[in-house]
Amino acid sequence: MHFVRAKGILSAQNGMNLYRGCTHGCIYCDSRSRCYHMEHDFEDIEVKENAIELLEQALQRKRAKCMLSTGAMTDPYLPLEDEIFSVRRALELADRYGFGFTLQTKSSRVLRDLDLLKSIQNQGKCVVQMTLTTYDEALCRKLEPNVSTTKERIEALKQLHEAGIPTVVWLCPILPFINDTEENIRGILNACAEAGVLGVICFGMGLTLREGNREYFYEQLDRHFPGMKEQYIRAYGIQYELQSPRNSRLMELFHRFCEEAGMLHDNRQIFTYLHTWEEKREWDQLSLF
Repeated sequence: MHFVRAKGILSAQNGMNLYRGCTHGCIYCDSRSRCYHMEHDFEDIEVKENAIELLEQALQRKRAKCMLSTGAMTDPYLPLEDEIFSVRRALELADRYGFGFTLQTKSSRVLRDLDLLKSIQNQGKCVVQMTLTTYDEALCRKLEPNVSTTKERIEALKQLHEAGIPTVVWLCPILPFINDTEENIRGILNACAEAGVLGVICFGMGLTLREGNREYFYEQLDRHFPGMKEQYIRAYGIQYELQSPRNSRLMELFHRFCEEAGMLHDNRQIFTYLHTWEEKREWDQLSLF
């Protein structure tokens, strides 16, 4: 890892990336794409050493409360978070100044900060988003080698639900010819329902590839799935969006399952929920007694 001093930390939509780069090794990661202009090796994590100072200054200037977010480009719970604590310190600021928070991760490390997540939720709103791609543990180790397994993530979702933290699952990417099966989708959705997940985000069964992440993806296909790269090239060429040939059937299954299980499955509705600040009303707090 290496340290830099950032000029700013919050985007116009109140999102932040405390780190840049990742060591999870997911074979499909879009954040490797060259369009993001990362000037260092992807696994050499950039740590914004003044991020918490900048965040506190930004929160002090804000006139209205809002939802803060992290995890869109880099998983906030990288192994180095255990020694840097940037995510925990950001949560502490959100809690202290009364802001909401939502984060996206693939790591059960999120449970380390359960005390702060609960405190933020008790005074307003805190939502944990978890990515799930495959129900098969062995396949998970190939697709996402250095991160919590699906089983570990599902257990984290259950513990978050039991603690009163709303959760949302990202069902993506679904890799054509690899995990685009009815068995896999049903397995993930069953686990979501059992874990009390509020909603599931899905943009379709497939993935995106562009310069930077395409090359890495194909290298990993050659390593783990011999002959699969050639199948991809024949089917998709250099397309950006690679839709599974089973997309229609699997999306029908997805929407039907979520509807019957009572889980939100309209992306716009879920994103509206994630970005809407909700302050606990006094009578809500009193009703606990």
